[in-house]
Amino acid sequence: MTNEPPSVRLRLAENMRRLRHERAWSQEDLAAKAQLHRNQIGAMERGKNSVGIDIIDRIALTFGVSIGELLD
Repeated sequence: MTNEPPSVRLRLAENMRRLRHERAWSQEDLAAKAQLHRNQIGAMERGKNSVGIDIIDRIALTFGVSIGELLD
């Protein structure tokens, strides 16, 4: 077992969940605001979905944060 930092995909998942909970949004709320499908949001939050930069940008804009903040 190593002490490697979480992958970018897992950091994105954690930050999405945290930001969504801070705003008291459901996955459906986030999906509607970002114009994405709820299933895609769920997969991203579980770290199961590899997404492109355009989707990451859309999520960051929806939350009102930078891409860097979303991935950090």
